[in-house]
Amino acid sequence: MLTPEPQKGNAELVIEVQDLVAHYGRHKVLDGINLTVRAGEIHIIMGGSGSGKSTLLRHLLGLRRLTSGRISLLGQEIEGIHRQALLELRKQIGVSFQGGALLSSMTVGENVTLPLREHTRLDESTMAIMARMKLEVVKLGGFEHFMPAQLSGGMTKRAALARAIVMDPKLLFFDEPSAGLDPVVSAELDELILRLRDAMHMSIVVVTHELESAFRIADRITVLDGGKILISDTVDKVRSSSNSRVQDLLNRRPREEELDADAYLARLTGE
Repeated sequence: MLTPEPQKGNAELVIEVQDLVAHYGRHKVLDGINLTVRAGEIHIIMGGSGSGKSTLLRHLLGLRRLTSGRISLLGQEIEGIHRQALLELRKQIGVSFQGGALLSSMTVGENVTLPLREHTRLDESTMAIMARMKLEVVKLGGFEHFMPAQLSGGMTKRAALARAIVMDPKLLFFDEPSAGLDPVVSAELDELILRLRDAMHMSIVVVTHELESAFRIADRITVLDGGKILISDTVDKVRSSSNSRVQDLLNRRPREEELDADAYLARLTGE
């Protein structure tokens, strides 16, 4: 198994989040998030259901407006950024969604070339060559004429990854790469993520709840709970954290909470 290379503390920052607060309606879902991601690292964002990790990902991608704070990607603040500047920034960012999000009416090759077709003026033969190259990288060489319905779950994840990296992004976001996969396929995908980081010198942010996968590939891990960061540090520091909630998550211990009847009634009535 490949081992992540140690990262230098003074490495360039590709993501900076400062005092991020976000709401859904009146409900605060992110509360004072401070986070950095260094160039060339694999940074894991994890937490239990409802912890805020998916919401944080949406804000990092500029898909939702924040309530307060700031987010900077590749040196550019994304809040209030001009639409054209945001489009140019997104050309340097790849995203592999949880379910793959392949378009069912297109072949695998057509799915992979889609970003090139949307954002470049390359000719058809060049785009086809680039798509085949990226499919080879994810070990799907020869599958460009297959339809998404003909792929297994692991192959769908890899095809989506090929599409995410077809424009050689500096920053890659990966949402739940191991979800729904058996342990062997999950381990193979983890190895692929490590190879991509090392071969393409990209920074990778992975949102996951899979502990084994997180510990295998992470340079640093950020653990969220209730919209707040419990810890953001190396794998060893997270494993040895004295925070009881972190240990509950790592050891899958349920957290017992007393039900406040008045607060419950207020939620039901919207008061």
